[in-house]
Amino acid sequence: MKKLFTLMSIVIAFAVLAACATPLMKASAAGDLNAMKTLLDTGADPNEYKFNTLPPLIESIGMVSTPERVDAVNLLLERGADPNKMFGVWTPLDWAVNMKKFRIVKLLLDRGADIDLAIANSRTATAKAYLESIKQKQQADITSTTSASISKDMGKVGQPIIEKATKSNGNDTGKDIKTVSSVQSDIHAIPNFSAAPRPNDLAIIMGIESYQGLPKSDYSKSDAKIVKDYVKALGFQERNIELLTDEKATYSGIAKTIEAWLPNRARKESKIFIYYSGHGAPEPTTGDAYIVPFDGDPNYLSVTGYSLKRLYGNLGKLQVTEVVVLLDSCFSGAGGRSVLAKGARPMVLMADPSVLSSNMAVLSATRGTQISTSSQEKEHGVFTYYFLKALKDGKNTLSEIYEYIGPLVEDEAKVLNVQQSPSISPDVDKLKGRFRLRK
Repeated sequence: MKKLFTLMSIVIAFAVLAACATPLMKASAAGDLNAMKTLLDTGADPNEYKFNTLPPLIESIGMVSTPERVDAVNLLLERGADPNKMFGVWTPLDWAVNMKKFRIVKLLLDRGADIDLAIANSRTATAKAYLESIKQKQQADITSTTSASISKDMGKVGQPIIEKATKSNGNDTGKDIKTVSSVQSDIHAIPNFSAAPRPNDLAIIMGIESYQGLPKSDYSKSDAKIVKDYVKALGFQERNIELLTDEKATYSGIAKTIEAWLPNRARKESKIFIYYSGHGAPEPTTGDAYIVPFDGDPNYLSVTGYSLKRLYGNLGKLQVTEVVVLLDSCFSGAGGRSVLAKGARPMVLMADPSVLSSNMAVLSATRGTQISTSSQEKEHGVFTYYFLKALKDGKNTLSEIYEYIGPLVEDEAKVLNVQQSPSISPDVDKLKGRFRLRK
């Protein structure tokens, strides 16, 4: 009871002292991304701190009663917030654990939070045990000769430790941390490719998870965000990457980016990378396959969808060195990451290599009537997960990646009780040695 009272007293004290907060601190506490961006763009310090206040990073992590503002935390980290900057006796990581913000815990670890520092300064036994379980799992995977991943489900290692700490500290504030949330995945530690800057290469990355009036496409938004991180690690410049997620990936937003932003920036020496994760749909009257934008309607695809023919046609007009297209979607309407017009039947849509220009290659998550699925355990689309794993494991060309991920995707899909086999166009034999993603 004493420990619980102590933590509650600290939280209440900080809440009262927050009245002295700066505009950035207040915007961070509210999770107001627009205000945060404006303040940061005009010179606000993401690490600002003064007596009687909470730093912006801690404000964005919030209290137990506030929702997880992952985007706000991510914005501050991207703008230079120090994940290891202490305030008083707390680290941001320890604060996030005690506030039970487990997605933020994962984000902080991905962005360089020092787990040893957090363990050394942990305020509760339960939080310390939780962090130690993560560290043990990381070390086990690093030292194991068969290590394939640092599991996102830390419960297998951490849960017994957490339960033991909870039982032995029944009055601890952490007693209601009953399950250990997803913490770390092998692909979430962004690799250092030692890539030289690629000032002329361009990327459009689209991920639509929450649609306007359609079912969700699980993990598509987070998939797009981590793909962007990998693309940056490959040497693409921030200014040459367009990330469109959810409400930003409207029909007009997609069309503007592909048909205006891209050709305006493309050069003869440019290499283009296009990624899409979200719903696809077939047009029943023509059989054409469509990307479904945030505001798309499968009943009116001709005016609300963006067809693959249109996509390939516009990309084919570019006078560039190479174009790589990745599609973590499916277009038959049979389920998964696809939708269908009311009353229509699923269709078999076959890729037509003739619509691709000679400098273009397309790697897709599925073939035929298969569905593109996602893994709750990994919290990613299966195709995207193994694509990124291939890059991290040293695969370079698109043909190498295709041959590497094919059996892995198929095996994972079988575990999920579905059939899914990636497809590539043109044929893999025609791509040998071409379309290198790593320089």
